[in-house]
Amino acid sequence: MNKYGFSTIVAGLVTATSATAFAAESKSTDLAVGLAVDQQLSAVFELDNQYRFIVGNDGGAFDYILKRGSFDTNTPVTWYVGAGAWTEWEGKEFGARVPLGINWDMSKGWNMYGQVHPELNLYSGPELQIGAALGVKYSF
Repeated sequence: MNKYGFSTIVAGLVTATSATAFAAESKSTDLAVGLAVDQQLSAVFELDNQYRFIVGNDGGAFDYILKRGSFDTNTPVTWYVGAGAWTEWEGKEFGARVPLGINWDMSKGWNMYGQVHPELNLYSGPELQIGAALGVKYSF
């Protein structure tokens, strides 16, 4: 898959997700933006606390957060599990990933997250590898 194919898919997902979210008049869309170290230095966009788009120096990724939970009601730390896809801009590697992470609500609107994501590299045959990310987001 070349870089333009993945970019087209991501742009289509963003457009479809945004159109669906804004079409629902009774539900407001939660938007968070930030920076992360994921695909090297990356910009992060998160919609409805569930759809995470990562655009970085080395490539791009999309994560769908499947499940969220908390460790304790008295702590500002929660956990999440997701499913996603990633690619390099040069089109040399791409695959699927499973983000396993924690969130820390630092203050009103500010959130820090860290995750490890086992990856399945599909470029030249299936190969398992592991990645990680650390980011900060601000929710509007």
